[in-house]
Amino acid sequence: MAKFTDALAGFGVTLSTMFKKPINDGYPEQKKPTAKRFHGRHRLNRHPDGLEKCIGCELCAWACPADAIYVEAADNTDEERYSPGERYGRVYQINYLRCIGCGYCVEACPTRALTMTNDYEIAADNRADMIWEREQLLAPLETGMTAPPHPMPPGATDKDYYLGNVTADGLQDNPDLFAMLDRVRQGRA
Repeated sequence: MAKFTDALAGFGVTLSTMFKKPINDGYPEQKKPTAKRFHGRHRLNRHPDGLEKCIGCELCAWACPADAIYVEAADNTDEERYSPGERYGRVYQINYLRCIGCGYCVEACPTRALTMTNDYEIAADNRADMIWEREQLLAPLETGMTAPPHPMPPGATDKDYYLGNVTADGLQDNPDLFAMLDRVRQGRA
């Protein structure tokens, strides 16, 4: 008898909510803004001159607990340079069927090449479209950027890229940064 009354109570909840007006926030016509630190779609960033920040170190793939990232590195040459380092990510894939949005890959990236955007619309009608390739993940070229492969500015090293001395116009000295680095070395900062 107790099972019968429990079943009736369950059906009562179903019947009481069945005819209520559904709650909808207007999506997809009206999109709500996400939180500032929302973990959405990944993006592979670029340096100001257009070279990619990814150096193919594969640390993001190692840090991923869901095994959603696959990176295959290749060597840069003087004739064909995609990043300022010795290597670049020739193959870069993220399987969004596996990704849990934890952000460990972003934390593991030593060059801040990988970040997460606020874009949360990652849907497809087949499984193959949920594996995003390098070209889909790369940040678009902004004005002044040159599409890789291209050489580094004359006299620039990979250290200049990481210090922020390379702009879309070429190599620029950053006196404020060098002054700060000198103060740090001398223990005054």
